[in-house]
Amino acid sequence: MGCGEPEEEGGGALPTSTSSQPTFSSQPTLAARVKAQALELGFALVGIAPATEADGFAHFRAWLERGYAGEMAYLHKRAEARRHPESILAGVRSVIMVAMEYGGSVQTHKPATAASGSVTTSARNAAAPFHARVAKYAQGPDYHPVMWGRLNRLAAWLEAEVPGCRTAAVTDTAPLLERDFARRAGLGWIGKNTMLIHPRRGSFFFLGALLTDCLLPPDEPFPAVHCGTCTACLKACPTQAFPEPFVLDATRCISYLTIELRSAIPPEQRDAIGDWLFGCDICQDVCPWNRRRVSRAQRPGQTHPQPDQHEVAFPPDPQLEWLDPIELLQSDADNFRQRFKKTSLWRSRRRGLLRNAAIVLGNIGDARALPALEKACCDADEVIRDAAAWAIERIRQRMAKGESRAPAPPGA
Repeated sequence: MGCGEPEEEGGGALPTSTSSQPTFSSQPTLAARVKAQALELGFALVGIAPATEADGFAHFRAWLERGYAGEMAYLHKRAEARRHPESILAGVRSVIMVAMEYGGSVQTHKPATAASGSVTTSARNAAAPFHARVAKYAQGPDYHPVMWGRLNRLAAWLEAEVPGCRTAAVTDTAPLLERDFARRAGLGWIGKNTMLIHPRRGSFFFLGALLTDCLLPPDEPFPAVHCGTCTACLKACPTQAFPEPFVLDATRCISYLTIELRSAIPPEQRDAIGDWLFGCDICQDVCPWNRRRVSRAQRPGQTHPQPDQHEVAFPPDPQLEWLDPIELLQSDADNFRQRFKKTSLWRSRRRGLLRNAAIVLGNIGDARALPALEKACCDADEVIRDAAAWAIERIRQRMAKGESRAPAPPGA
């Protein structure tokens, strides 16, 4: 059973044993039991794909060549390894793909965001704190340990059923084109927004894989793309990150800009970030398949859809749905580590999250944020200082146009 650190830091999945002779089984009953066990462990979907060359490898290489990976150098570094799952587990014969739902429920309150993507303050209560949005997948603990825990238990079960078989459990950390194998395992199709979409469960999933040298009968690949003529996701993207259907330019994606990008966010892209502090859900929120999923699963009076009988939902934390950007700007390194170390937000580190907080405040345009931003201009990190200075300039421009009001004087 393998689990490791994020790939660019040298991690990866390792086989769970060193047996040189793979053990094969073509028993359909074993495949059925594997799927039942996966559902029992809390996965929403499970399917089996043959361990052959990834269908979309040529598309992936072309995507890299077009420069759409941006600063994600680790994708270039291990590009060839994504051709075949043999790079993860020698002798692999089957890929058991699983999906764990992490969200997709209707927002209980709308963000203070105008249709253009800019942020308005007209609806804000004068005494209310500022709010910055967090993508649904990050509204809880770091998903990697949760997925690894369930995958490793599935691997232990399979190894007990088939003594001598070898396995490797991976989720987002090894060179595997997971969506390719998920489609091949029958879990859904890859939509125009490049997300895996299931017709009854939508697209709010974490994907994981259990590679094994045990030969299991594969499922039928998902047969078709059901996006039709819909272009809702393409039109809704405020940064126009889709140069064409089924192609994402990560360098323009809000998730990339607020998470993966380590340097300063280009000034021309800051306005469109709106109030997104970490990640983005827009292209999934507008997808009719996600809206349909919520309307089917949710009952009147419920805040969240109910899971299936055996499904164990990803544990959300309501306190991470929205964060106060001013409070973040006032966090030192120790406070930041204590608060976010065990969450997905740690991915951005303090530099990235405080940079994003400053940009959100600049987009909100409320002069009450000026003291916190002026203090951030003295931060030791140049990227944070740059974002704070940009936000201050934005707010002052709005003040000059009468679009924002200065903080009330002390004692007023």
